[in-house]
Amino acid sequence: MSALPIPIVAQEACAVKTGPTTTSGADRGQREVFCGLTGIIWLHRKMQDAFFLIVGSRTCAHLMQSAAGVMIFAEPRFGTAIIGERDLAGLADAHEELERVVTELLSRRPQIRTLFLVGSCPSEVIKLDLARAAQRLSQKYTPQVRILNYSGSGIETTFTQGEDACLRSLVDHLPARESSKPHLMVVGTLADVVEDQLRGLLNALGGFEVDFFPPRRSAELPGVSASTQFVLVQPFLADTARALQGKGASWIPAKYPLGSEGTTDWFLAIGKAMDLDESRVQEVIRAPRERAVKAVAAHRATLEGKSAFFFPDSQLELPLARFMHQELGMSVTEVATPYLHRGLMAPELAAIPQDWTVHEAPDVDAQWDRCIETRPDLVICGLGLANPLEAHGLTTKWAIELVFTPIQGFEQAGDLAALFSRPLRRRMKLAA
Repeated sequence: MSALPIPIVAQEACAVKTGPTTTSGADRGQREVFCGLTGIIWLHRKMQDAFFLIVGSRTCAHLMQSAAGVMIFAEPRFGTAIIGERDLAGLADAHEELERVVTELLSRRPQIRTLFLVGSCPSEVIKLDLARAAQRLSQKYTPQVRILNYSGSGIETTFTQGEDACLRSLVDHLPARESSKPHLMVVGTLADVVEDQLRGLLNALGGFEVDFFPPRRSAELPGVSASTQFVLVQPFLADTARALQGKGASWIPAKYPLGSEGTTDWFLAIGKAMDLDESRVQEVIRAPRERAVKAVAAHRATLEGKSAFFFPDSQLELPLARFMHQELGMSVTEVATPYLHRGLMAPELAAIPQDWTVHEAPDVDAQWDRCIETRPDLVICGLGLANPLEAHGLTTKWAIELVFTPIQGFEQAGDLAALFSRPLRRRMKLAA
């Protein structure tokens, strides 16, 4: 891939390549984000017949309970098999203990069709090979229950990479698709209401079949074949995308469906890939696009001319910065992301000003100093940085809200803009 005319302090990553390789001058710092276990919070709500069994310490159990407790108002479909001192010391057979816990769980929850064994630490730490355990347990419980594993370890994954690891584990089990009709797979976890909106517009375009991955029921996995093309709704699914390509599917490059402009580009890219007339696509999306433009305009007066600063958190930073610049008239002092995949981000990189500097995993101390010095109007950051920055008189927005809130698609464009305007309005009211 040729070099993009944008200064990027980052590691190289070609199209849907995992594990970017280091380039000279790369800014490499500590990752001040949640671990990949956190993705279970939205994944367990999406796949209603799945259960996520975390295999780890009591600390991990407390993390999930505290992180998810304020957002879950029904019995959750996740739990923790706590590894104790006897397990780590080899005084108990960890595999036997895990099998006992799984047997008890499946007897209490007969509706489970897919069970994910999620490692909270690498196998070397928990002294348990979860891949082998999942394979052995699958043989015992197939076909009633599919048992898979992936790592949510903070050593190996960050925040949103937990979803990537989970979906990657499912790709190997996607059935071969027999139909030769044009087929679109929309990849990435969405709130049901957003999925319904996008599905309605895609069905209105006509001429191809549509599936969403992950499905609402994990036992109903979509098929994949050489006639399958897939488009991402989340930018952090590099491993999943590469695995789909390995099964013969083709990736559709597009901006991510954030804001009216990003969502429009997303639909136009799909239309082009499916050989549809652009006028047909424009007509189908005209009304919801107009609503999105109107909804965003209501917040532009508050945000236009204001500056924003992104600390790295979810890998959503570039699409969000592009939305701020294109549709809200904001300037972006600095945008940083935990990982930068040039291939998956190419359409977004092409849409931002060439004088921007994009940092991948910057040194948090150096970035903190730059933020304090430049004093942007709005700082998007993790929970651990928000209060100290507020103490310095800066206005912050918790980055985690941008993951847990439905923000994709035309109908959510106004809600996305509101997430940025609300902190500034609150600051103005307090100052009055």
